[in-house]
Amino acid sequence: MGRFVLVPVIPGDLVHRAAQCEQFHLCRFLPEDDVDLEALVNDMNSSLESLYSTCSSQQTESTPLLHNGQTSSSHQHHHHHTQLNHPRQDSPQRSLRRSQPMHILAVRRLQVEEQQLRTSSLPAIPNPFPELCSPASSPVLSPGSLPPGEPSTGKYIVKIFSEDGMGKVVEIPADMTARDLCQLLVYKSHCVDNNSWALVEHHPLLGLERCLEDHELVVQVQASMNSDSRFLFRKNYAKYEFFRNPLTFFPEHMVAWCQETNRPIPPSQLLQNFLATSSCPEIQGYLYVKEMGRKSWKKIYMFLRRSGLYCSTKGTSKEPRHLQLLADLEDSNIFTVITGKKQHGAPTDYGFCIKPNKGRGELKELRLLCAEDEQGRTCWMTAFRLFKYGIVLYQNFKIPQQRKTLISHFPAPVRSVSENSLVAMDFSGRIGRVIDNPVEAQRAKLQTLYRRHSLFSQLWFHGRISREESHRIIHQQGQVDGLFLLRVSQSNPKAFVLTLCHHQKIKHFQILPCEEDGQVFFSLDDGATKFTDLIQLVEFYQLNRGVLPCKLKHPCTVVAL
Repeated sequence: MGRFVLVPVIPGDLVHRAAQCEQFHLCRFLPEDDVDLEALVNDMNSSLESLYSTCSSQQTESTPLLHNGQTSSSHQHHHHHTQLNHPRQDSPQRSLRRSQPMHILAVRRLQVEEQQLRTSSLPAIPNPFPELCSPASSPVLSPGSLPPGEPSTGKYIVKIFSEDGMGKVVEIPADMTARDLCQLLVYKSHCVDNNSWALVEHHPLLGLERCLEDHELVVQVQASMNSDSRFLFRKNYAKYEFFRNPLTFFPEHMVAWCQETNRPIPPSQLLQNFLATSSCPEIQGYLYVKEMGRKSWKKIYMFLRRSGLYCSTKGTSKEPRHLQLLADLEDSNIFTVITGKKQHGAPTDYGFCIKPNKGRGELKELRLLCAEDEQGRTCWMTAFRLFKYGIVLYQNFKIPQQRKTLISHFPAPVRSVSENSLVAMDFSGRIGRVIDNPVEAQRAKLQTLYRRHSLFSQLWFHGRISREESHRIIHQQGQVDGLFLLRVSQSNPKAFVLTLCHHQKIKHFQILPCEEDGQVFFSLDDGATKFTDLIQLVEFYQLNRGVLPCKLKHPCTVVAL
C-alpha cells in the first residue's frame, strides 16, 4: 500500500509560474517500495532553485501588475523596507513571495487575432427592417456598419422608376456602375440599346435632378439620397454631345482663353484644353444667384475654374482680392432645377444648382444659380462636369464605340430572311398552329402590318399632350439637334404638331390634313409634299431635311419598365 510524500509548502503564485516555466515536477502518488525521501527532498530543492532563478529573471524584465493593470506602490514600499532590514539576504525565494501574477501579452494577442479571424468572414447582412432605417439609409446595411476595413460584397436593393411612374426593383452588387445598370434595364425591358440611356437622380421635394455619370457607383449615390428621392430611367441624347459638337456648347464669349487668343479655336484643341490638367481655361459670365436665407436673386459676374466657382465682388474684376469662393467642385454635384420659377422664384427658366455630397439635402445647403438662356446654362453645367471628372468623361464616351467591335454581353439574334420563307401562325389557342387557308393567312398578314404601322405603336408619338409637356420631355432627354416628337394639336383637333429641337431651341411645326380626289393626305409645307400617313411623313424627314432646319434624328422615347 502506497503513502503520500510530504513536500515543502509552496505559494500558489509559484505553482502558477512553475507550470508556465515547465521546470517544476509535481509530487505524485508513489509506491511504498520506491520511496527514497532524502533523494526526493534533494531533487525538490534543486528544482526549486532553478525555478526561482528563472522566475526572478522574468521579474527583472517586466514590472509586476495587479489584476487591474496598475503597479503596486505598497509592494514597492514593502520590498524596499525588506531590503533595508536584510541587506545581505538576496534569496530568490524571499523576493519572489512578494511578487504578483504577470499578464501574458501573447494570450491577449491570440485572442485579438481569433476575434479578427471570426469577423473577417462575415458577409454583408441584409437589413430585415428597412422601414426603420433613417431617411438616408439603404435597405441593406451599409459597409460602415460592418467591421472597419471589411470589403462589402453583398447585394443591394435599388428601385428604378420610369417616366410613367411605374417602378422596378433590381438587386445589384455593390460595385455596379450606372452604365452597367442601364445595360441591365435595357436587356430586361427589351429596349433598343443605342448607348443613350441614363440613370437620373431625382429629388422631387427640392425640384432637382441630374444624370449619373457612367462610372459612378449606384450604391454610393443611393446612400447619399433622401427617402423621397428616386432613380429614373430615361433617354439622354446630350450626355456626350459636347464631344461631337463642342463649339455649340462652349461659345467664344464665355470661354476666357478664347478671348485672349483673338483667333478661332479648332474643336479638337477646345476639348484638349478642357481635358488637360496643365491648361487653365475658365468659364465666365453673369449669373443670377439666390442669396442665402433670402428669396431675392442677385446678378453677379462669375468664374468657373478647376479649383471651384468664384464670384467677383467688384464688377468683372479677376484679381484674387476681388474673388470669393462660392462652391467647391470636388465635394459637390451639379443639378438641373426643374421647378425654378414656381418653387424658388427664379428670374428665368434656366436654373441649376450646386449641391454638396455630404449634406443632408436641405434647401439652405444648395447654391441656386440661374442663367440668361439655355445655351448659357448648358455651358456652365458641361464645364462643371469636365473640370470635375476630366479625362474620365472621355473614356466613358469612348467605351460604347469600342464595344461595337466586341461581342455584346446580351446578344440579340439577327437574321436576314425573306418573306417567302415566312408562314402565317395563329397563337390564339393553347398551342400555335400554321394557317393553311390563303384568305385567313392574308387577313393575318394585314392585321400584323396594321399593328406594326399603327400610329400609337410608334415611340415618337405622344398623343394628346400640351405644349409645355412637350418642352419638358425635350429638356429631359437632352436638347440636341434632331430630337423630335409628334403630338395631337390642341388648337386644331384634326391636325398634329411636330416638336423639334435645333440649336438648343424648341420649334413647333403644324401638320395639316389636306384632301385630294377624296383621299386625305398630311403635309408640313401647305400641300407641297403630301404623305398618306404620319409614319410615312416621319420616315421621309428622317432621310431628307426638306423645310425643316435639320433632319429628324432622335425620337423622344418613353419606356415602361
